[in-house]
Amino acid sequence: MIRSLHVADQVSGTGVVAGDAVLVEGGRIVAVGEASRLRSPGIEEHQYPGATILPGLVDAHLHPVGYAASLARPILKGAGDFDDLADILAEAARSQARGSAVVALRLDDESLLEGRLPDRSFLDRVVPDRPVLAVRYCGHIAVANSRALELAGIGVGTLDPPGGSIDRDDEGMPTGVLRETAVDPVSAALQDLAPEVTPDDLSTASRALAAVGLTRVGAVIDLEAGCFAGAGSEFDLLLAAAPGISIGMEVFVVAETPEGLHESADRLADAGGGLRFAGLKMYSDGSIGGHTAAMHQGFSDHPGERGTDRLDPRWAADMAGTALAMGSRVAVHAIGDRANENVLDLMESLIRSGADPSLLRVEHASVLAEADITRFGSLGITASVQPAFIASETGWLEKRLGRDRLTRTYPFRSLAEAGAPLAGGSDSPVEPPHPLWGMATARDRCGLVPEESLDGAAALAMFTSGAAAAIGRTGVLEPGAEANLTIVSVDPVEATPGDLRQAEVVATWVGGHPVEIPKEITTWKG
Repeated sequence: MIRSLHVADQVSGTGVVAGDAVLVEGGRIVAVGEASRLRSPGIEEHQYPGATILPGLVDAHLHPVGYAASLARPILKGAGDFDDLADILAEAARSQARGSAVVALRLDDESLLEGRLPDRSFLDRVVPDRPVLAVRYCGHIAVANSRALELAGIGVGTLDPPGGSIDRDDEGMPTGVLRETAVDPVSAALQDLAPEVTPDDLSTASRALAAVGLTRVGAVIDLEAGCFAGAGSEFDLLLAAAPGISIGMEVFVVAETPEGLHESADRLADAGGGLRFAGLKMYSDGSIGGHTAAMHQGFSDHPGERGTDRLDPRWAADMAGTALAMGSRVAVHAIGDRANENVLDLMESLIRSGADPSLLRVEHASVLAEADITRFGSLGITASVQPAFIASETGWLEKRLGRDRLTRTYPFRSLAEAGAPLAGGSDSPVEPPHPLWGMATARDRCGLVPEESLDGAAALAMFTSGAAAAIGRTGVLEPGAEANLTIVSVDPVEATPGDLRQAEVVATWVGGHPVEIPKEITTWKG
């Protein structure tokens, strides 16, 4: 049995004054307290002067294949205008093999001088000789060029798919802008043409996640090709990468049938490594930025648009029932207030039928009616939230929603006061996977509706005990717990949000072992 003592200035996040050291044996925590009392001959000691030992940080909602793709693919987020987009896409085309598809990520129309999405004719001019797919950073909208649309069989007579739409010009011709499920046929058509995302890429991405302090994530994985990657089955890639993944991944599977859900659970049981089946992931709507979040009232800057409903109630109830019968969790994406109301209706019916509320999660819970904030707490349903959304949306969120809805958007404090369990995450690659940055934004909210801010202890709990509970784990430092430790340069409870954003992750331990992180590793692009 390996015995090791981890000594820093203090241990934080346990709910009590816990001393300055953690004693580990056989991958488990033996004791937490004062180093002077825990030392004994033969114990390997690791010193972290000036640092704080935390329970291993957890991201409750992250797309690992999309994150791996974002570290390898061209990123459009930094473009200031269409000329910048053209430069990035043209350079990507020049650097790739002839005939391969260009798949670029994190397109942000709100940051462009033109203030709008490009269309297929723009992409045709920039890259005339191959398919192109530019995915909006929310992952719910993409723009395809003519060649990509042709390969997917999308033309003037193509009907909008259930749960999605194809933008069209005055003659009915697709403009190239695809919303929600309309992106899927293009992703599928390009999966053999886009540059491969490899198992090594995913293994490297797992070390990059450890570099920002994450010891475990709630991993959202599509059985098919997810739009973030556009290159084959995310699930198959995850299994191929399993031996090299450095952190724990509790996998939420995007599946269409009960058979697919059962098969994915069986395959994960044999995968080994740190992978474990966690449950089902479903989508009820889209994004605020893409005007596809399902809202009761129209968007303030687009009054005729109330968003997209993606969830068929009967199918959703059947799939949720299957997941619960397997003893696993049900996680449903809901951004708009109408979507959240509908998902809470579904979950309330599941609870009446005997479901354990702790197995039910609403992903994002972004815009909520006052009554639904209360309902989250009374039902005991977990709100899986992403504070980093606020940092990206500060400049345009009120324009989309108006002042009244803004006050009940990302209502972290109100949810907590209502008694709702909160789990912190990033939705990376939608946002940076850095949990310390997420804590900082949960506290200062970048100045947006500050009355919904959390204090330091609550913000830390979101990314430790709260996120861990949402994936069926514990996120505390106490005897018997897994020895997952994150050592950081500040105390997240006492540090200012500004200091948190500048803090360093000194070391990350998973299961009593340090994660080896190359010094040159990249953790975020764009």
